[in-house]
Amino acid sequence: MPRPLAALVVALTLLPLACSDAGRAGGPPSVVTTVYPLSFVVDRIGGEGVRATDLVPSGAEPHDLELAPGQVRILAEADLVFYVGGGFQPAVEDAIQDLGENAVDVLDGLEVRDEGEIDPHVWLDPLRLSRIAKEVVDRLVDTDPERADEYRTNFVVLRRDLLGLDNELARGLSGCARDEFVTAHEAFGYLAARYDLTQISLSGFDPEAEPSPGRLAEVVRAAQGLDLEVIFYEELVSPATAEALASELGVRTEVLSPLESAPESGDYFTAMRRNMKVLGEALDCE
Repeated sequence: MPRPLAALVVALTLLPLACSDAGRAGGPPSVVTTVYPLSFVVDRIGGEGVRATDLVPSGAEPHDLELAPGQVRILAEADLVFYVGGGFQPAVEDAIQDLGENAVDVLDGLEVRDEGEIDPHVWLDPLRLSRIAKEVVDRLVDTDPERADEYRTNFVVLRRDLLGLDNELARGLSGCARDEFVTAHEAFGYLAARYDLTQISLSGFDPEAEPSPGRLAEVVRAAQGLDLEVIFYEELVSPATAEALASELGVRTEVLSPLESAPESGDYFTAMRRNMKVLGEALDCE
């Protein structure tokens, strides 16, 4: 092959890689997340060093996220995508099939609850979220080594705060008169397991699923024997079923947040401390 032609072939072969490297060198890495707690972690670690995009707007339900063409393009052009696998967001998993190592399933490497269906709500255990944060910082350092020290420093601070939150929750949810609580949606298994509580749910991991009559009767029988004061529901779904059950049992309802969307005020820590408060009151903890 003549040398000019050979040189042209080599140049064309390397062009995509060169463009990709130039894009990263030209500005902060673009990072996409698909649920609020991951966005929170990326913001805390990346700070102004990343261009972060959360595909789920505040107040929206992330389970059944449907992607608009613009969101698909954002995913395709991202330097990193942090998502929750296990069928939590099928549209996301379909859209990232060609991203290779740029797409990071945060459930990989974690011990997950699997009862025929993977429970995705790992972030409700601060220690599991800390392990996710370690994956985030490692990927950011690999992608943007010039800011490695900044990312690592931010991670150390976040990990310290998460360990402190874990200690707060352990103290706030200890010495309880009861350890069972009833929820409309089976989102709180990791929280319950971490702090030696028992979740009784009306429906499974899908918050839109209606409980079967048999399941509803089963929960009513269980609740009648537990001297419960509260039935918990979530801010993003209809409270109708929880309210009907509470009315039948003569108890009140209260919001317990699965943190699938950004809280109306504050952040992850604010919402988790509120969860601790309402659970502690409902369970009559010391």
